[in-house]
Amino acid sequence: MAEDKTAGTEVSEAQIAVHWKEEETYPPNPQFIAQANMTDPHIREKFGEENFPNCFKEYADMLDWYEYWTKTLDTSNPPYWKWFVGGKLNACYNCVDRHLPKYKNKTALHFVPEPENERIEHITFQELYVRVNEFAALLKDFCGLKRGDRVTLHMPMTVELPITMLACARIGVIHSQVFSGFSGKAAADRIVDSGSRVLITGDAYYRGGKLLDHKEKADIAVAEAAKEGQKVDKVLIWQRYPGKYSAQTPLVEGRDFIVNDVIKNYYHQEVEPEKMNSEDVLFLMYTSGTTGKPKGAQHSTGGYMAYVTGTSKWIQDIHPEDVYWCMADIGWITGHSYIVYGPLALAASSVIFEGVPTHPDAGRPWRVAEELDVNIFHTSPTAIRALRRIGPEEPHKYKYHFKHMTTVGEPIEPEVWRWYYNEVGKKEAVIVDTWWQTETGGFLCSTVPAIDNMKPGSAGPGVPGIYPEILDDNGEPLPRGSNKAGNIVIKNPWPGLMQTIWRDDERFVKQYFERYCANKNSTDWHDWPYFAGDGAVEAPDGYFRILGRIDDVINVAGHRLGTKELESASLMVQEVGEAAVVPVPDPIKGVLPHVFISLKPGFEPSKEIEQKVTDMLTREIGPIAKPGRVWIVPDMPKTRSGKIMRRVLAAVAAGKDTGDVTTLANPEVVEKIKALA
Repeated sequence: MAEDKTAGTEVSEAQIAVHWKEEETYPPNPQFIAQANMTDPHIREKFGEENFPNCFKEYADMLDWYEYWTKTLDTSNPPYWKWFVGGKLNACYNCVDRHLPKYKNKTALHFVPEPENERIEHITFQELYVRVNEFAALLKDFCGLKRGDRVTLHMPMTVELPITMLACARIGVIHSQVFSGFSGKAAADRIVDSGSRVLITGDAYYRGGKLLDHKEKADIAVAEAAKEGQKVDKVLIWQRYPGKYSAQTPLVEGRDFIVNDVIKNYYHQEVEPEKMNSEDVLFLMYTSGTTGKPKGAQHSTGGYMAYVTGTSKWIQDIHPEDVYWCMADIGWITGHSYIVYGPLALAASSVIFEGVPTHPDAGRPWRVAEELDVNIFHTSPTAIRALRRIGPEEPHKYKYHFKHMTTVGEPIEPEVWRWYYNEVGKKEAVIVDTWWQTETGGFLCSTVPAIDNMKPGSAGPGVPGIYPEILDDNGEPLPRGSNKAGNIVIKNPWPGLMQTIWRDDERFVKQYFERYCANKNSTDWHDWPYFAGDGAVEAPDGYFRILGRIDDVINVAGHRLGTKELESASLMVQEVGEAAVVPVPDPIKGVLPHVFISLKPGFEPSKEIEQKVTDMLTREIGPIAKPGRVWIVPDMPKTRSGKIMRRVLAAVAAGKDTGDVTTLANPEVVEKIKALA
């Protein structure tokens, strides 16, 4: 309910009005169950609180350790949990070396260039071993890097990116990869915070049919970092085409070095993997920094590797014989956990895709899937919505068969889920709708694919070993089935959780633990629930439906409506391909939702479609959800990773300055939207 009828009381800020209808469920395919890695119906009990934390031994035992740990979980200094204390291992060894006796001739990485006239490159585990060792030798000798040093990577989606990450992990160097779509200034911020003196980048890469000059960002990054007092000694540049420099930006003598030239001095060299402590840092993953200074999520070696390997095996159902394609960018945590470290630890063949999924047309992903015989597909609701909008019939044209599909990054609307299941998955694939964050390392809520039924738009219960709960603002639990939304928390530590924010312990505690900490002097983990910052509701069956960031809530005349629910209702209109809802000030109601929609191909903007959207919102949610305006736009303003920039839409709707839009993938669309005002 949106309001408390008791006189003189108001709804808790944590309680978002919820109008979701319970969706029908879909059972997993019997053929999938027959081959699944995890079929034990009692698995959540085995990973229940009475067996915590020792249940996670099962994940850690999927790895090879130089020295076995002496303590599973050390809670003596909360909330800085230490996992598998006393253990020693190496992440690169676990992803590469240990597979050689059995799988050396098997493909580890399929690199799919964006231009379709370029052949797909297949890197075997043996070749990966050779290339990682050579680059590790270069980093040690040529750059003078040693265990514990930090290196910033600003690399595009080429096969050299995982090679670079694994080479860093091999010698104990902490890598910090910055999404290639980010600016030179964004890279500089991360160079400064991490204290990197080496930047590794690429000269150029393809995006939407254009070969972009990426090197120019390196020059900006180094200059901006220098202003902040952080000197970059060397810039290493991988060439998109070995032997040919593809950027317009010239090299800086004495600072810039072409990797493809320097590495010739290290051919066939082998480097012994560093025996890292379980608690040693593997990498830093910075959040995008849209709210203040970017936060460097600091992830450990042992706990993180155990968690991503275990969840890749059980939730992603990865076997060594699978061809697995996660269409995310390695610049995000999804790419670290579920393109590189998790799948390679299980000896899977992992696909690296350079391009845009809708270029040159919406059939591209399905052609790639057909050619490589991909059987596990992993992407975001953003990509699914785009493919549904411009190519709803495309999947039928290609002979591919997925056994398993994942959705990640934001809640998926039931209508979009059903298209994904029926059209992309051909009613054969099992879907896991996963909820997690950069900070958490791996999945938190998801169905276990061979055990749980799927429910459109619902992430599902906590994965084995994760105990979620929904709390109101006073820390009181909201019971399942109450139809009240609140703040989702995780009651317990888990191995994938970041150790802290790099060089900012105070911010780590304040942002993630302070709000619901029962006793700051306690060393009992029960007193330190993890606050995710997301709103959610728990259904009667224990499935969690994520409503998005708590910030993404519109307060309409005292009713707190989640924008995700409004967008989901808008997408139920047949003509609508994408929808975004933003709050706009209103003199009477305080704030009104404005709905921006883009149409599927073949439909033209009309007052009738605008009215259909208004009617749908009113019918599905109630009169309180009636929008201030429905905007039909030619396209949404999007970031390079495909996220809709709602900030820009809110500014247009409110008649305010849209700010800098040059970093958008399609900045030209902003003027077209402004013209509609």
